[in-house]
Amino acid sequence: MIILLIIILIIPAAVYVYMQQPQFGKNPAEKRLERILTSPHYKNGAFQNEHLTPDLAEGVTYFDILKSYIPKVENKEPTKILPSIKTDLKNITSDKPVVVWFGHSSYFMHVDGKNILVDPVFSGHASPVTFFGANYNGSNVYSIDDFPELDLLIITHDHYDHLDYETVKKLQPKVKRVVTSLGVGSHLSLWGYEEAQITELDWWEKTSLDSTFEITAAPARHFSGRGFKRMQTFWSSFILKTPYSSIYVGGDSGYDTHFKEIGEKYGPFDLAVLECGQYNNYWKYIHMMPEETAQAAVELRAKLLLPVHWSKFTLALHPWNESIQRVTKKAKELHQPITTPMIGEKVEIGGSDYPTKEWWIY
Repeated sequence: MIILLIIILIIPAAVYVYMQQPQFGKNPAEKRLERILTSPHYKNGAFQNEHLTPDLAEGVTYFDILKSYIPKVENKEPTKILPSIKTDLKNITSDKPVVVWFGHSSYFMHVDGKNILVDPVFSGHASPVTFFGANYNGSNVYSIDDFPELDLLIITHDHYDHLDYETVKKLQPKVKRVVTSLGVGSHLSLWGYEEAQITELDWWEKTSLDSTFEITAAPARHFSGRGFKRMQTFWSSFILKTPYSSIYVGGDSGYDTHFKEIGEKYGPFDLAVLECGQYNNYWKYIHMMPEETAQAAVELRAKLLLPVHWSKFTLALHPWNESIQRVTKKAKELHQPITTPMIGEKVEIGGSDYPTKEWWIY
């Protein structure tokens, strides 16, 4: 009995001590929390979506999800090294916006002379531990040294596959400014970022890089959390507007009415970057199905769709390249222009020739 009691006491204490490691981040407190409490989207001790967004679909239990992981999924991960291109990020001189995707939701943009990096994950894994969520072979060909100074680092939300402790900490000397969702700066501050570097936005709030470059946080339908307590930081999409360019940074989101609303208020967009992978009907409210990704691009009034959130990690049950096959098929049906670059391949926005090769069939 005494031994059992000791075990019961030790295990929670050990878990608590383990969770104090820096990669788990820190929930907002003091002045940051005071600001959060004034947000119209923070209610009953947590951030809220615009519409009811359960973690799981109706009638689904976590036991159902556990059972679904037992059968083997064919083609769940690539069997060969992924093809890629190594673009010189430090010497992009195009007068058009340029996007370079690194797999999953990490991508670099050169827009109106500004260097921008979104949700970078280059540690080799999409989790707080090295033995879970490893990247596919060939999908991690870029390193921190490959990047120039960054005028802007965008972090859409604080999940491990979007906010990577190791990557973000190493990037800090290169980063001039961070724009992120309300509360996420608490993690960055813990990891050595100066408060003067960090701008946190609630939905529909704006900031600017200079007199011509405006950034607006917009709704997404998702959730947040790096530990046991969820919804303590916010999740957002972002709108980048300059006199010459308009780009939608989607982050993670289930399908909802906000795409149409954003398209009506801020569209058309030269480019919409939207997630298309890691979906399942079990969690359909927090991640779009690929067909919904194409429809969202139409509602955003996007001149070009770049589908992301695939081709680096296995975080769901579908074959690794199923999402890109489904979204390209639906985009064609909807007459939605789409680009499908290889990892590291340069895409010039506003041109007439975009990468569309089906490179995932190899």
